[in-house]
This record gives sequence, structure tokens and C-alpha cells, in this order.
Amino acid sequence: MSKAGKKEEYFQKLKAYLEEYPSIFIVNVDNVGSNQMHQIRKALRGDAKILMGKNTMVRRAIRILQGENPNYEKLMPSVRGNVGFVFTHSDLKTIRDKILSNRVKAPAKAGALAPIDVFVPAGNTGMEPGKTSFFQALGVPTKIARGTIEIINDVHLIKTGVRVGASEAALLNMLNISPFTYGLTVLQVYDNGTVFHPSVLDIEADTLIGHFVAGIKNVAAISLQIGYPTIASVPHSIINSYKNLLAVSIATEYTFPGSEKIKAYLADPSAFAVAAPVAAASSAPAEKAAEKVEEKEESDDDMGFGLFD
Repeated sequence: MSKAGKKEEYFQKLKAYLEEYPSIFIVNVDNVGSNQMHQIRKALRGDAKILMGKNTMVRRAIRILQGENPNYEKLMPSVRGNVGFVFTHSDLKTIRDKILSNRVKAPAKAGALAPIDVFVPAGNTGMEPGKTSFFQALGVPTKIARGTIEIINDVHLIKTGVRVGASEAALLNMLNISPFTYGLTVLQVYDNGTVFHPSVLDIEADTLIGHFVAGIKNVAAISLQIGYPTIASVPHSIINSYKNLLAVSIATEYTFPGSEKIKAYLADPSAFAVAAPVAAASSAPAEKAAEKVEEKEESDDDMGFGLFD
């Protein structure tokens, strides 16, 4: 297939995916090999589609397609560096976890940016004493134990975001330490025209509901304060008006069904006292008294003797 034919095929595939899938993960593919990419595609099979391409080609295709959907323009800032697209219509959090779960251990390479802090653990290295100077050059405290080099303390060898030096990489390789893991990294998420950071997917539903309720309360409070009715404030306005109406009814001779019970209570509070527990409590001593009288009558009749004594 010619170069122009390949570009046209890629354009049609990108267009079809954009139209079919409402959600897209923009992922970074640095240090991801072909075999690992194959494994990731296999894990996502049936749930998502991965599409790679040159940034210039992707940008040109998006510019053409944004005439049909202006929201595609929001993808443009993320198309930089070694990136690709993961298209899906499944649950975003589930797909994100699948994307991140496939990681491969890798040795530290000189010149690479360290994604995490790297520590060299204390312990016997099994190396001969002749390499002591190599450790000393990197500031790693050692001693000779049983004819081999032993690292005395844990050493913070490489910090996050710092480029790995040739000496540090050589030391880690000599110690058979592969400190880094590589895989797809999610940079941004596009969902139905909205672009957001993947950390948003970790927000629980209860937290979202809590923020939503707090927002409704704030809207209601502001609306009530300035006297501007909104959907959030109308129920409060109705209740407050009803309370005012009750207050007017109590203060005047005007009565309506809702205020009758309140007026009756204010006129005679004792009529609304709970009588049932009191009656039950008062009946208990009466029952005990009746039992005592009955026992007394039985004892008077018997007088401690039998019928024929």
C-alpha cells in the first residue's frame, strides 16, 4: 500500500473510532515494547481499542474531523510526545485499571528519567573486594565481610525525576536490581466532550454526592438571602411562609385547619398529656393492693387449720 493509502486508511480508522466510542484515554507509551503492547491489547480485547500514530498525522486528522464535532479540538493539547489513544465504551475506572495493571520490570538505563526513588538495600553483595572503589565513588558505605563487599546502610541512590547516571545504572545492573516498571501511563481522559485528569476516576460516589448536596445548600442560602427564587430555595421559602402564616394565626383570631391543633394545645396543654403510661402506672399499685386483700381474706378463712381439724 502506498504512503497516501496508509494515511487515508489511518484517517478512516480514527474517524470510525471517534464516532463509535464516547470515551478516550490519552496514554503515554514511553519504554513500552512491542511484546508488552501486544499483551495490553490482549487484556483490553472486547472492551477497548488501541490506536497509535504519528502526532502530525493525528493532529491533521483531528483538525479535519473537528468540523463535524468541535469537541475533538480538546484532544489537541494532549497530542504531544510518544502518545496513543485507547477508545472504549466500558466503565472508565475498570479500563483505566486494566491499562495500568500491565507493567514490566526494567533495569535502570543511563539518561532515563527516574519515575520513582531508588534505594540500594543494605546487605552482602557477593562481590569481590576489588570493586570497593566503585561503591565509594557513589557514596555507598561498605565493609569487607567474609571476603566480599557488604553494604552497611540503605542508600538513596536515585531521586524521582532525576536522570539516571551511567555509574548508578552500572551499579544497579551489577546488583541485579531492576528498579523501574514500565507500561502505559494515562495522561488525560476524554469522555463525551469533556477532558479531565485520570485522578478524577478515583473520586467515590459518596464524595460527589456530598459536594453536590453542599452546592445545593449554598445556592439555597444565597437565594434566600437575596430574595431570588430558585429550585433549591423554593421549598425553604414555602416552609418559611407557612411558619409565618401559623404565627399570624396564633397571634390573631384567624384560624385555619393547619393552626387549629396548635391553638388548642396553647389553650390547654394538659389535654395533650400522655395518659396511657400514667394510667398503667397507677393501676399497678391497685392490682398489688387487690392481691394483698385477696391473700388476707384467704388467710382469715383458713386460720392455719384444715377443714376437719
